[in-house]
Amino acid sequence: MTRFTIAIVGRPNVGKSTLFNRLAGKQLAIVEDTPGVTRDWREAAGQLGPLRFRLIDTAGYEDSYDDSLPARMRQQTERAIEEADLTLMVVDARAGLTPLDETFARLLRKGSRPVVLVANKCEGRAGEPGLLEAYALGLGDPIPFSAQHGIGLSDLYDAIVEHMPEEEPEDEEQPQTEPGLTVTGEDGEEVLDGDLLPDDAPRIIQMAIVGRPNAGKSTLVNRLLGVERMLTGPEAGITRDAIATDWEYEGRPVRLVDTAGMRRKARIDEKLEQLSVQDTLRAIRYAHVVVLMLDAELGMDKQDLTIARMVEEEGRALVIAFNKWDAVADKETALADLRDRLETSLSQVKGVPVVTLSALKGRNLDRLMAAVFQVYDTWNRRISTAQLNRWLAGLLEMHPPPLVAGRRLKLRYMTQIKTRPPTFAIWASRPEELPGSYQRYLVNGLRQDFDMPGVPVRVYLRKGRNPYAGKKK
Repeated sequence: MTRFTIAIVGRPNVGKSTLFNRLAGKQLAIVEDTPGVTRDWREAAGQLGPLRFRLIDTAGYEDSYDDSLPARMRQQTERAIEEADLTLMVVDARAGLTPLDETFARLLRKGSRPVVLVANKCEGRAGEPGLLEAYALGLGDPIPFSAQHGIGLSDLYDAIVEHMPEEEPEDEEQPQTEPGLTVTGEDGEEVLDGDLLPDDAPRIIQMAIVGRPNAGKSTLVNRLLGVERMLTGPEAGITRDAIATDWEYEGRPVRLVDTAGMRRKARIDEKLEQLSVQDTLRAIRYAHVVVLMLDAELGMDKQDLTIARMVEEEGRALVIAFNKWDAVADKETALADLRDRLETSLSQVKGVPVVTLSALKGRNLDRLMAAVFQVYDTWNRRISTAQLNRWLAGLLEMHPPPLVAGRRLKLRYMTQIKTRPPTFAIWASRPEELPGSYQRYLVNGLRQDFDMPGVPVRVYLRKGRNPYAGKKK
């Protein structure tokens, strides 16, 4: 059953995202003392005392009705208001009322949804004049509040509980987790979202879409969802937060995470862009499958390879989406150049799936999802110890380890110690002496013989305990 939904709205820079983080209990939305930080609306599970609800953080309301970015942000805010059961309109008590506050208040008064007026930044006496001015908006008694310091939560609780159903049914769905956050298991160890599900429940595949600015990431998310969920346009860098949206494809639950574009580190000089990139890195860290979007007209450059290496280092499964494929004239040459670049510069994840598509026209999206599910299953693959040791014996017979100081290194035993990504341990006589080239030979053999393309494969060498060490002859 759908949870009671609360939308937080208001003009730019009044503290909506700070209030959102306060009610969510986590630092989810990017907060910066700059107007217009939030653009796409973000969802999270909120809590205030015993109350449980669904929260929506919206972009700052602008009175714009053309084709500009502020106008598209206004449309997203109005969609969130329509979807919500209760609207919290936030005003800045220290700055006082503005004509934009009054315009927005008139719009809310015409709607059918109940509205609670929150006068934010009321800590100290500087907010008292603005609090009294807020009565003129005609939205009832304003609640004196400070989202930054948590002042006024009891008054906000009383206002929200009046509009909630008397008996809120328990939500049987799994709790939502924003990208970049961890969940704590029963043993206290941090695990990925989805690992806490029952064995018979379908696991939620967390799929992060990353890439350079203006590669088509938000357009792809909108096409997959079938609605204009994310803001898109010709402007580069529209997306700032990592926005997670739950979805289902052919019966399999997927959590799509749209992320901000990542430029080269040397070109990032604004703090806001640094925060956006950090949010993207958190999304990569806690994703299951990462789709790297490339602009087919521009090809693969150094920054794309840097992002791909980040994905591999984090141990995530990788799929490369070659977007805007319909605009490429010489398709064979472009695809050959991409594969050659991957072979030479990204050899650590050989066989990574490459899908050509057009996010704008919705072409080959089924092929993309088939590749995502295939690489996800490979990322979760477990191989029995008996199979591994038979394979190791054959490999050693065909190409034994090198000699060190006149004695041959011995690899005695092998087992898989974890999945996600596939990780193996090999017990050796002198693991520190085994050359890196032979370790790469083992990894490539595992990937090829057990059909694990496109996922990181980890091999750790361990030294067995000598039962006679320290004993007298």
